[in-house]
Amino acid sequence: MSDLINFLKTRRSVKPRDMNGIAPTESELETILTVGARVPDHGKLAPWRFIIFQGDARNRAGDIIANIFAKRNPDAPSEDIARARSSLTEAPLVIAVVSSPKAHPKVPPWEQQLSAGASALNIVTAATALGYGANWLTGWFAYDRDVLAALGLKADEQLAGFVHIGKSEKANEDRPRPTLADIVTKF
Repeated sequence: MSDLINFLKTRRSVKPRDMNGIAPTESELETILTVGARVPDHGKLAPWRFIIFQGDARNRAGDIIANIFAKRNPDAPSEDIARARSSLTEAPLVIAVVSSPKAHPKVPPWEQQLSAGASALNIVTAATALGYGANWLTGWFAYDRDVLAALGLKADEQLAGFVHIGKSEKANEDRPRPTLADIVTKF
């Protein structure tokens, strides 16, 4: 079996809380983003873009998330507000993958959204290949229009997800995977 196939068969997501403060270098980040942009893209539309949260930017984004959470949940306990505030601070690097569809007569928005999803997976795969832990997550705030607008998304954009990236020394356990017999049919 090729090394690449073995890598793909054994890749696992790492929980952001298990990541330490070591983030990819600028060169590694450029590689990760380059791989993220090499996905199927019918019509060559680049229907996605990336927002980088690193350093204090993670805290500023957390403040936005926490403030909107507190506004929507005025009776929320302070622990819940603190949890919302820390949403993007566990990993040293978070990349938001934004689905940014373009009007096109032959490429429907659904195909463009799938391209953004492929981009998020390529980012996870590239970070993992470089020796980092990575995890593609969303959360309620990934769908909240006020949060998205405050993070810089336009009204016609959606968030494919946040990819959390950092080193992890903790052994990562695999989760149960579906058996092929349960998910494959032949026509």
